Amino acid sequence: MTFWVSQSLNALALGGLLFMLASGFSLIFGLMRVANLAHGALFMLGAYLGLAAVKAGFGFWAAAASAAVAVGLLGGIIERTLLRRLAGRTLPQVLLTLGLAFIIADACLMMWGGDPMRLPPPPELSGAVRIGDAVFPRYRLFVIGASAAVALGLWLLVERTRAGAMIRAAVDDVGMARAIGVSASTLFTAVFCLGTALAGLGGVIGGPILSVYPSLDQDMLPLALLVVILGGAGSLAGAFVGAYAIGFIYTFGQVLVPDLAYVILFLPMILVLSVAPQGLFGRRLG
Repeated sequence: MTFWVSQSLNALALGGLLFMLASGFSLIFGLMRVANLAHGALFMLGAYLGLAAVKAGFGFWAAAASAAVAVGLLGGIIERTLLRRLAGRTLPQVLLTLGLAFIIADACLMMWGGDPMRLPPPPELSGAVRIGDAVFPRYRLFVIGASAAVALGLWLLVERTRAGAMIRAAVDDVGMARAIGVSASTLFTAVFCLGTALAGLGGVIGGPILSVYPSLDQDMLPLALLVVILGGAGSLAGAFVGAYAIGFIYTFGQVLVPDLAYVILFLPMILVLSVAPQGLFGRRLG
């Protein structure tokens, strides 16, 4: 019983991290139709920046905030200076973002080396909580709660604010949105900044669990793509459900049948796409 409870907690924590990563990817793809293959590298960059900030004497929370802001600003620069020139050109966008992923990965390797490093959790979240025979690490419980808070915040933003109404309008029909006065240019940049900031924040929050190492982006990006494809591109609800589904499938697959872990991981995606090609929740935000 303790084994199943422990692994379920690990799966929930991984699902929370995947949601932080995949929700930003889904927002960007849903609005701009940009498959940002640099998203995993930005997740890794956020983790390294958070680690550098902690080593420089900043607290964990300040490191998380500063890494999210820095990665978000970098995302805005990428969108304004590079991706905007390739609007509507899918293959050049894919090639560009893939190249950026390699550049960011090599820059991280050059600056921080190739050894895995652990990002220490905040002192107030160290230790564990015991309930009966089960032990629950406080930090993993925090990750689950933080992902739920991010999900709620994004839902409120998209469904209950004027900015969210503009995002939904642009997703449905960007031409009509421009006609009624929505500044699509500013909206695209803001959403790209938000999506990449979520990736940077997820990297810092995931550091104490996953550690920080050079191939972190290669490990996380395929999982995030699975989440988006399974849940439906552009759907926050799909990203939330897909993230936790993939978290459980990946965690228990690695533990119970490690030789078939990737078969078990990709099989649900194949089954879902054979029935619902647009994913579980389609393409709409919210």
